[in-house]
Parts: sequence; C-alpha cells; structure tokens
Amino acid sequence: MKTEVLRDIKKAEEDYLSVISKAQEQKKKRHSEAELESDNLVTKAQSNAEQYKKLKLEEARHQAALKHAEIIKGGNQRAAALKQKGEQDLPKAVQLLVLRFKEQLHVKA
Repeated sequence: MKTEVLRDIKKAEEDYLSVISKAQEQKKKRHSEAELESDNLVTKAQSNAEQYKKLKLEEARHQAALKHAEIIKGGNQRAAALKQKGEQDLPKAVQLLVLRFKEQLHVKA
C-alpha cells in the first residue's frame, strides 16, 4: 500500500511537471505569436502611414499645380488687358508726342 501511494504521488508529480512544462511552452508560443503579431501591426501601420503621406503629398502637389495654373491664367489675362489698353491708347500717345514735338520746334524757332 505504501508503494502504491508513493507511485501515485510520483505519477502526480510527473503529471504536474508535464502540465507545468506544457503551460510554459504555451506561454512561450503565445508570447512569440504576440510579438509576431505586434511586429506585423507595426509594419502595417508604417506602411499605411507611408501611403497616407504619399497620398497627401500628391494631393498637395496637385493643389499647387492648380494654383500655379490659376495664377498663370490670371497673369496672362491681366497682361492681355494691359496690352489691349496700351494699344487703344497708342494713337493718343502718338498724337501727344507729335504735338509736344511740334511745340518744341516752335519754341526753338
């Protein structure tokens, strides 16, 4: 009977050690899986951040190009308006210049 009790105690110890060993292996496995998952999440977050950055830069470039085109268009319109106004005033300016020239000729003569 003592031997049976000792065998039962020894078997219980072995079972206990086996359970502890399996639990530690599961703990290590879960820890490794958690680290891998966290690394994957970090990598995915960095990738998403990079894509977001590229998207925002592209949007900013597009907006800058639109603004540039708008400024150029406005400048061309202003230049055309000034040119047209200058061309309209050209005959008057020529007449004024000729008149002043004639006045200077009469003053000196």
